[in-house]
Amino acid sequence: MNTLPDLGPHGSLYLLVVAVVAVMVLARRIPVIGRFLAFAMTAGCLVLVALLLMERAPFDPTFARVAQRFELGGQRVVGKEMRVPMAADGHFWVHVKLGGIERRMLVDSGATVTAISVDTAAAAGIEPSDSLMPVMMQTANGTVAAQTATVPELRIGNVVARDLPVVVSPAFGDMNVVGMNFLSRLKSWRVEDGVMILQPHHPTKSLSLGEREAARPA
Repeated sequence: MNTLPDLGPHGSLYLLVVAVVAVMVLARRIPVIGRFLAFAMTAGCLVLVALLLMERAPFDPTFARVAQRFELGGQRVVGKEMRVPMAADGHFWVHVKLGGIERRMLVDSGATVTAISVDTAAAAGIEPSDSLMPVMMQTANGTVAAQTATVPELRIGNVVARDLPVVVSPAFGDMNVVGMNFLSRLKSWRVEDGVMILQPHHPTKSLSLGEREAARPA
């Protein structure tokens, strides 16, 4: 009995691409409706790409940057507010700029303090303190020891927090979390219809990393 080869987790996508190509080839052979079918297939492909970007953005930083550039399901500034749609996993993820780098971070109102991974701290040039008494943090995996540090500037779109206390620990893995000590600095924050709305006291221009580097004093 013949069976289809295993195409892996993306098998359905591969089959869809083959089907689209086959239809477009056939469309060229039909003079009357060929152009219509070709246009319909092109539009369908664009919609498919947009859907894939929105689906993958919460889990892949590369897709997230592309989706954010084209404003596909990512965070965006509306007036004086930053709006962040809920991701497919039921959480709110934001693109954060700190220390000249950009990271994807989870917004967690249940976390008392903002937490960053060791790798993020190193990449951002943030030096944890060598305190003899580390901070003990309650996490999903139990109590872990963490060092303290201060982020000179943490930016989410038009929202900026300066001299923000954070904790750093290898126990966080590659997870970075925006906690209540950031949210409490806002004028207000709320969730409406699956969208988290952050309103700063003093909204600023949303800068790219290149613009931030250019704006730094020599």
